[in-house]
Amino acid sequence: MTTSHPNADQGAAERPAVSYPRLAARTLRFTLGAPRTFTLAPDGSRIVFLRAPSGTDRAIELWSYDVAEGTERRIADPSALLTDAAEDLSPEERARRERSREGAAGIVGYACDSEVRLAAFALSSRLWLADLGTSEVRELPSVAPVVDPRPDPSGRFVAYASNGALRLVDLQADKDVALVEPDGDTVAWGVAEFIAAEEMGRTRGFWWAPDGSALLVERYDEAPVPVWHIANPAHPDQAPQPVRYPAAGTANSEVGLWLVDLEGTRREVRWDHARFPYLADVSWSSSGPPLLYVLTRDQRTAQVLAVDLAEGTTSLVHEVTDQAWIDLIPGTPAWLPDGRLLTTVDEGDTRRLAFDGTPVTPPGLQVGAVFDVDDSGVLVSATTEPVEQHVVRVGLDGTVTEVTREPGLHAGRAAGDLAVLVSQTLTHDGVRVRVLRDGSEVGQIESRQERPPFMPTVTLLRLGARELRAAVLFPRDHIPGSARLPLLLDPYGGPHALRVRSARASYLASQWLADQGFCVVVADGRGTPNRGPAWERQVLNDFVSTLDDQVEVVAEVAKRYPEDVDTGRVAIRGWSYGGYLSALAVIQRPDVFHAGVAGAPVTDWRLYDTCYTERYLGHPEERPEVYERNSLLASAGKLERPLLLIHGLADDNVVAAHTLRLSSALLAAGRPHIVLPLTGVTHMTPQEVVAENLLLLELEFLRDALSSPQ
Repeated sequence: MTTSHPNADQGAAERPAVSYPRLAARTLRFTLGAPRTFTLAPDGSRIVFLRAPSGTDRAIELWSYDVAEGTERRIADPSALLTDAAEDLSPEERARRERSREGAAGIVGYACDSEVRLAAFALSSRLWLADLGTSEVRELPSVAPVVDPRPDPSGRFVAYASNGALRLVDLQADKDVALVEPDGDTVAWGVAEFIAAEEMGRTRGFWWAPDGSALLVERYDEAPVPVWHIANPAHPDQAPQPVRYPAAGTANSEVGLWLVDLEGTRREVRWDHARFPYLADVSWSSSGPPLLYVLTRDQRTAQVLAVDLAEGTTSLVHEVTDQAWIDLIPGTPAWLPDGRLLTTVDEGDTRRLAFDGTPVTPPGLQVGAVFDVDDSGVLVSATTEPVEQHVVRVGLDGTVTEVTREPGLHAGRAAGDLAVLVSQTLTHDGVRVRVLRDGSEVGQIESRQERPPFMPTVTLLRLGARELRAAVLFPRDHIPGSARLPLLLDPYGGPHALRVRSARASYLASQWLADQGFCVVVADGRGTPNRGPAWERQVLNDFVSTLDDQVEVVAEVAKRYPEDVDTGRVAIRGWSYGGYLSALAVIQRPDVFHAGVAGAPVTDWRLYDTCYTERYLGHPEERPEVYERNSLLASAGKLERPLLLIHGLADDNVVAAHTLRLSSALLAAGRPHIVLPLTGVTHMTPQEVVAENLLLLELEFLRDALSSPQ
């Protein structure tokens, strides 16, 4: 028999409800509890994945799904492995998570052997190995901190990076040795340098041979990179933290690649480093020799190089040139199982999948990434509509088959006739994970996400002659024509990033802001992906033009909703590039924008990194006028609207100097503004209290600034 305390319900009723901003931070924007990072066994028997135990628990666990039985089994529980001890993250691991924008804890990554029998992972800077058949998990001998452990394909060894060295554990002998060790204080083996991890999407620094006999290992030396210092003003007793930051126009790390055998003997892989300093990707499969993808510093020429393992030389397989820049497409280049080269080509304003240079996907279908390649074909992310993302299978004969059709965001993994589809839509909360065999659903993997406290009411529009994609949200209790509300633009607005998506979770924060009494508009302008290369390249040398799209959005929304929008009260908010755009808006177009909130804004592009900035604006010594035109500092004296600047003082991506220099320029011009420094906060703001109060302070600022029509 179950009994309850007579005052239990009353006590629960008296407890204050958790606010949406606090709940969003606690759930990492309602992503915790969603299955992620899938690995499919080649025999189709099981699927390995990561998932938090609930929507509010950050400690990610390792799981396995039995396809035949349709059952899930937990393989590794961080709290059990650490026996309730606190997780200890090394500075290297913290930096790695910052680069990947990882806010969770526990087992945030893993790697398997080729048969998916074993899984290696780092937890609390230590090395662990899981037997996926028996669920046995054991700690391996290692030297902390352990970074990016990976079993060899045969399952005999595990390699990992630590303290600048690449180390190897023999699983039979239970012995740990250093394969290669750093030959200088600024040298590291087996990890991706800052630029690769932050801007090129490459987080790996070593690659196993298909037979497990050797590895290709990155070696980088960051000695040429300027030393910057990040101080903690709240603790003046602590010395500033030195960091190597490759700002636009300055030197990058020197990056090389070496072939290393299991005895530690190594041979350098040679290519024209002077002309092609960027190592964008490495691919090593049984379908051909290892492939390197290298780029010139201006990113207008790329080469696919095949490696001669016996000599350490490379030969040209394919070259791409572009007058603007080369886009890096995840999963390419690679060998197809029949030895043809898999790439993409930009043809007729469509990014198309290509086999040996011949396009195989149709015009108008924009290819965004390759998920998997095997004997059954290529699983691809592609779309004809930028707000959506679909999964397409391309057979080795060039046959194109739609795997998903429902409007939404879909991703997938495949191995033979087995596939996993991960979907988000406007009609469902959270993530749905379906297991397919021969195209038919045979099971689902449970999502444990928290259900948001409300459902966004979003209208997707195409605005203006250029059909700018936009999402419009009113308060959920708004009656059309009953009141003209202040307009709040909430964009990112920069190149290679989308905010307008056909997924409910994309608009939770926007709906909460709308419910506070705003019409909130999220709009994607020029430079954003999935609309073709020509659209993306409109930002070449010209970030300022992205503001024109937001101005057009204001005018078009006012036309659509003349009785519901007050264009005399318009604000804009954003983070990172969105912060740059928000500050730019109130400085350059006070006739349109009456208040701005700029979070972690880039204010002077000379202070941002080489790869991103030079891709779009060129080298600052060659194009100083371009940098001057796109900077906020020179035009700071024009500010006449309220501006709130927010910046984490521990940010090592967009350093706080951006905000401080803009503030100094505004002060020198006698322009009032507000600066909100966030002590100990990086480019992310995962802390619950910080995230909640930050949003509430933004709301208070916007209400005050828009209290009366301008």
